Amino acid sequence: IRFSSDTWLQLQTLATLAENGYRAVAIDLPGKARWRAQPQERWGLGEAHPTTWALCLGAAVVVSPSLSGMYSLPFLFQHNHLVKAYVPVAPICTEKFSAEQYAQIKTPTLIVYGDQDVELGQVSLNNLQHLPKHQVLVLQGAGHACYLDKPAEWHHGLLTFLQHLE
Repeated sequence: IRFSSDTWLQLQTLATLAENGYRAVAIDLPGKARWRAQPQERWGLGEAHPTTWALCLGAAVVVSPSLSGMYSLPFLFQHNHLVKAYVPVAPICTEKFSAEQYAQIKTPTLIVYGDQDVELGQVSLNNLQHLPKHQVLVLQGAGHACYLDKPAEWHHGLLTFLQHLE
């Protein structure tokens, strides 16, 4: 709610990814920050946002912090063939899917959370750990927006995960 694509610019996440040979695109949620959709445009949960297709990303690594879980999780379940890997950072809505549903998804996943995130960190881990091809990155001393608290550790963990995908 508090963050936008500018967060990834200011944190240097987009620059870090680009410096390491990755094409990174930050997309704001509907109604947030730089979102320019008309009020009558509504995208249901799990519907692929047209921006994704317009950018011709192909199979992408989806990084999804917090509130964006309401979009990324349904997208993962409905279009996992378009997701090369998934990096949820203490997302919401993880309880909406069963362990059996998670077990069906074979997408490599890096579950990220801060150990000081007492609300969503452990809850999301408890649900997401049912994804069969997952790894966990716990940022020590970090809260809910753990990438802000520990940017160096965040970037290192993300890059290590991405490098192992290749």
